[in-house]
Amino acid sequence: MWPLVAGCVPGVVLHGGVGMPAAAPEGLGGALARARYALSSARTTATDASRLTDAGSLTTLDALLTGVLADVGAAFSRTVLSPLPEADRPATAVLLSTLETFLACDGSWARAAQALHPHVNTVHYRVERIERLTGRDLSRLRDRLDLWAALLCR
Repeated sequence: MWPLVAGCVPGVVLHGGVGMPAAAPEGLGGALARARYALSSARTTATDASRLTDAGSLTTLDALLTGVLADVGAAFSRTVLSPLPEADRPATAVLLSTLETFLACDGSWARAAQALHPHVNTVHYRVERIERLTGRDLSRLRDRLDLWAALLCR
């Protein structure tokens, strides 16, 4: 039905958000909040096109973060990653690239080294430096998620 609604007035961009059904009246507030979050996600991911987003489709960290306001995400990213030196320095770009690859490789030193092409000890050194600068322990899942979310919000 959404394509019909969105196509009624060509050139007008429509965004919609759908929450999960409420089992009882007490759940209406939560259903409305999820629908609003899905609407925010639709507006963020499709600024120039009509889009309907179902809250049930927000099943990944990437999808979840689409509903976060851009300035909120940017502030989070700056706060978490701010201990790293200025982003325009080449050494910082190497650290950020190493962090992103290390996290994408699920914390595997060997796979990260293979993807980045330095020796595995170099990856280990870089990750230790990131841990010292940010105060995060990349052996802990929570710290990995914080850093991954900060990278996605850049």
